[in-house]
Amino acid sequence: MRIRIVDAFTDRPFAGNPAGVLLLDAFPEDDRLQNVALEVNHAETAFAHRLPEGGEADWALRWFTPVAEVNMCGHATLATAHVLHSTGAHAGPVRFATRSGVLVATPGEDGSITMDFPTAPLTAVELPDGVAEALGAEPLAAFDTGPNIGDLLVELPDEKTVHALTPDHKALVAHSERGIIATARAEDPARGYDFVSRCFFPRIGIDEDPVTGSAHTALAPYWSERLGRPDLTGLQASPRSGRVRTRLRGDRTLLTGRAVTVIEGELLA
Repeated sequence: MRIRIVDAFTDRPFAGNPAGVLLLDAFPEDDRLQNVALEVNHAETAFAHRLPEGGEADWALRWFTPVAEVNMCGHATLATAHVLHSTGAHAGPVRFATRSGVLVATPGEDGSITMDFPTAPLTAVELPDGVAEALGAEPLAAFDTGPNIGDLLVELPDEKTVHALTPDHKALVAHSERGIIATARAEDPARGYDFVSRCFFPRIGIDEDPVTGSAHTALAPYWSERLGRPDLTGLQASPRSGRVRTRLRGDRTLLTGRAVTVIEGELLA
């Protein structure tokens, strides 16, 4: 069984968000998938197997953190599509059957991959007690992001505040189904991005996710409405950092990025 580690939402190794990718003949028992994800110990490990021809999807795809299976993951989907295309296992657009419906990843001529994801529905909510204290900053607004990603999105006063966050991860666990997306408008759009974000998911074993594609299905509609443009670029300001190009198309959001395979080996257990 081949296993690859792929850095997603970056064009260079040791940046972006690393994901494990395993192409299988079929899915084994869930506990084995979870054990492999725990052993890989990255934010996500993706497992995929080919589906029969003629159906609505080409590959089945599942995502596991070190402690749980999740409903949606952008960077591990990008990593899987990258592996399929770079190894010749699949050519052209690939349709993935997932917990979040059929997701399509299309390779571009420039080496990027564009994924078609459902747009997260945003609902304004009162800021839960304790969130500001746990983050160490006072949000301007808070939004529920719906069932697919299950995050609390909070806007902070400025980009510097987002960069400076040192949250109490244990305290954040109580405040959403998956985690917290903290965001702010870019201080200087001439730097090549329109908004900045950081994502904290201690409930599912990830204190800070390096680059979160699924979060951008909420960030895209949020900032597109405020900035008046459907096409934006987000910088996720984690220590590894990465950029996600977004295009809002109503109830669908296109996420574009690159990926690099950094490790390839054999799973022996």
